[in-house]
Amino acid sequence: MEKSIETIWKEGFLKSDALIAPKLNNLYNQKSKHIIDKFKRMFKMNLILIVLGSFIVLGASFIVGIPYLGVPMFFILNVLVILNKKLLNTLMLIDKSTNSYDYLMAFDVWLKSQVSINKKFARFLYPFIFLSLIIGFWMKIEEGQRIGTHAVNKLLLTYPDLNLLFGVPVIGIIGALLITGILVLLGGKIYEWDLKIVYGRVFNKLDEIIADIKELKA
Repeated sequence: MEKSIETIWKEGFLKSDALIAPKLNNLYNQKSKHIIDKFKRMFKMNLILIVLGSFIVLGASFIVGIPYLGVPMFFILNVLVILNKKLLNTLMLIDKSTNSYDYLMAFDVWLKSQVSINKKFARFLYPFIFLSLIIGFWMKIEEGQRIGTHAVNKLLLTYPDLNLLFGVPVIGIIGALLITGILVLLGGKIYEWDLKIVYGRVFNKLDEIIADIKELKA
């Protein structure tokens, strides 16, 4: 049975070696490569900015006297960069020579894997940052005394029966643990929000292209 014009037209988009509708086929190939290349550039730039930010935070923390904040932040941010640099290397292995549909599907699989890995890491990242902030400012020395110790001494003047554990108010420890637990539970969701803010427009465009090609393929 002869192929219909509609079937032949669709195949022009989906086969890299098709002779039918080559301009349309090339258009989708170009769109696919353009949007993925744009994501790669943004991804690389974000990693560079995180590294630069980690050095700025580290240097500033020593200048203002909160190294207990700067050192952990420097460490965790660079672990994040190393993790995502490895993921970026796997992205570079995707074959660009395939047709636009296969190329987009391969990228989509990689993206889902990247998001899944980073969501798991985020459950550790955000609590770690929160605890680094608390410890960093608690240990900061002002007028020869730690800010945390000074704050506790002031509280004891008002609440002399305040329960302490290793010199820290128990109520404060409970509050910090509660917030840490919430950040562990919501870490993945917070990461998704960050992702949408940075890459939202790129992802929307990618979804549109995939939807168009799937419609033609159906």
